[in-house]
Amino acid sequence: MNAVLNSNTKTEFSIHPATLMGLVSLTVANLDNQILFYQQVLGFKLHWREGNKAALGAGGADLLRLTEEPNLKKYRGVTGLYHFAVLFPNRRELACAVARLSVLKYRNHPTDHIMTKTTYLDDPEGNGIELYCESPEDGVFTIENNDFVTRRADGTLSDGREPLDVDALFSHLKEDDRLDDSLPPETRVGHVHLHVRNVQEAVDFYHGILGFDVMGMSSTFKAAFISAGGYHHHLGLNAWQGEGAPPASADSVGLRYFTVDFQNQSALDEVVARIDNAGIASNKIEDGLLIYDPSQNGVVLRVTA
Repeated sequence: MNAVLNSNTKTEFSIHPATLMGLVSLTVANLDNQILFYQQVLGFKLHWREGNKAALGAGGADLLRLTEEPNLKKYRGVTGLYHFAVLFPNRRELACAVARLSVLKYRNHPTDHIMTKTTYLDDPEGNGIELYCESPEDGVFTIENNDFVTRRADGTLSDGREPLDVDALFSHLKEDDRLDDSLPPETRVGHVHLHVRNVQEAVDFYHGILGFDVMGMSSTFKAAFISAGGYHHHLGLNAWQGEGAPPASADSVGLRYFTVDFQNQSALDEVVARIDNAGIASNKIEDGLLIYDPSQNGVVLRVTA
């Protein structure tokens, strides 16, 4: 699920409206294979590699950090990453990415969420990935009667999970577009979607302490979407692995942490003060201040401007 609008559950404070998602850090079983996949299949550039670590992106800030560890497994029924979402600047660039997957015959699932166009796939180690671009001119999501409702721009209803009209998307391609090009430099991580053990508990943390605004929440759908600055969502939170799902073991592939990028130190300091007041443990690491949500998903807070 990729798009939600309905805002406006706010605390007496809100996280800085310019706050964005930053890099995603994954623990991987085979660094060589993962680098090859992200370069050849998705067009990431290798920014650097040192020993068992590497970083990739679109040539600017790192978007993806990979750390290889020995003897890892893939666990099911646990909290952690559902997917991280790579945001393309427009339909043409998304069309290039989807066409590339088609030429390579890499399995993916093009989906029309109306206010975004997207496709879903997994990397070779089972990490969920979404590739998307914004299309708010096509419609919006709202919350009605405790459920998510999608309305097209003409007012007609959609389930928000329609098959994407790939031919229409490919109409944005130009004859000289190269499908083997690297990611366009404007590409960034648009949002991160997490498996959590309890949605309300996760909302209490991300909304009640960090200060993200709740854009939509449904107990029947077992999900919530939260953001900064009115965006449809920077974070998705779902309990689709089951209420009370445990965190993955230390020997699991998958999410190490994702970063929340602040525009200035004062915006970060406000959040850190609330974290300290709540008695939440934190540790300074190279990328910023590391904390864990109640489902043991790692979150790093940092200033990037």
